[in-house]
Amino acid sequence: MCIRDRHRAGAGNPRALVGEMRRSVLLVPSDGGGGLWSAHSGGVRWICAFTDEEALARFARERGAGDRPLEYAALLGARIVDEIVPGLGEPAGLAVDIATQDGSMFFPPVTGIVPDAAAVDTNAEEDGRGR
Repeated sequence: MCIRDRHRAGAGNPRALVGEMRRSVLLVPSDGGGGLWSAHSGGVRWICAFTDEEALARFARERGAGDRPLEYAALLGARIVDEIVPGLGEPAGLAVDIATQDGSMFFPPVTGIVPDAAAVDTNAEEDGRGR
């Protein structure tokens, strides 16, 4: 059983899941305008990433792309949460495999996942560093 499956079964270590995400190469589709595909929900901008081409293809089919090629970037999870998320200038997190039934994972903009300056659960605002 992989770390993600153990966590879903209630037996995993959330920190280990975050560590696995950070070490994984994730596929992030292009939004067509040179940026990365994202969606807004619950006041958070979610960068959408996929663990493999099969999961990305499911997403493309659900978005109506059919068999057309979908451009994407292959990025380390750590780069997404450490560099890209803080640069967005708004609360942002990482949504992985959103088109996979019972397989999606969400990494919200909180301490321990994103840098403190980009986390919504810190007192960084009081220091003039956060939102």
